[in-house]
Amino acid sequence: MGDAHALDALNLRRLATRIRMRATDMIAIQGFGYLGQALSSAESFAVLFGGAMRLGHDRFVLSPGHYVISLYAAAAETGRLDPAKLADYGKDGAELEAIGSERTPVADLVCGSLGQGLSGAIGFALAAQLAGEDRRVFAFLSDGEMEEGQVWEAAMFAAHRRLDRLVVVIDANNSQVDGPVTSVTTLEPLAEKWRAFGWRVAEVDGHDVEALRRAFATRHESAGPLVVIARTEILGGLRTIPPTVDGHFIKLDGALRAAILHELEAALA
Repeated sequence: MGDAHALDALNLRRLATRIRMRATDMIAIQGFGYLGQALSSAESFAVLFGGAMRLGHDRFVLSPGHYVISLYAAAAETGRLDPAKLADYGKDGAELEAIGSERTPVADLVCGSLGQGLSGAIGFALAAQLAGEDRRVFAFLSDGEMEEGQVWEAAMFAAHRRLDRLVVVIDANNSQVDGPVTSVTTLEPLAEKWRAFGWRVAEVDGHDVEALRRAFATRHESAGPLVVIARTEILGGLRTIPPTVDGHFIKLDGALRAAILHELEAALA
């Protein structure tokens, strides 16, 4: 029940590639930043903005504020944001901040402190339920946020209220500022935990646009909320980025930028 003009699989993959290219150019402005987040989540944002969401009708909540780079790139590629604004990404006083806030365009809610987005999304979903609106709420979370107790309190509430209009996607890339998520806190078995909290669960390859599209399309009235666990790689599978690079906050010189863009351009050919 997404956009009537939803893209097919080929064009979704191309959109994901263009999101990565846009993000690479944005990071090149300062020479460092949250490129890895865009590389890992590109397919999720491509599917969401390429038809899974009814743009302008459904709600979108971005919980980890540093993922706004993906939001900006997807919005620019789908006509929701003027692409010229990307040139000021991360600059002092720019509209497009490197870490999102209440000023962030396009999304209905962007959070700064991690772990708060699901609570905000529940507010939107509960309002839609009480008003009898056919409006879905999509909330994007990161796996590192699962370390926050507020996420699980919110998850319990959403299941209790059977918020079937609520869809959560988790970018499970096993990366956070202190290193791999597995080295900080044991989250697994993640799918089983969400099921135990009363959620419907779809666990997919987060770089497979068809698997993501099928997961987001799942809808059963009064069956409770849905969580899509998108298993991804922080570097998005790009071969040109050395494995020794810190994917959470990438330093991007001219040579690496050129190599990344060359690889991505080849994917579009």
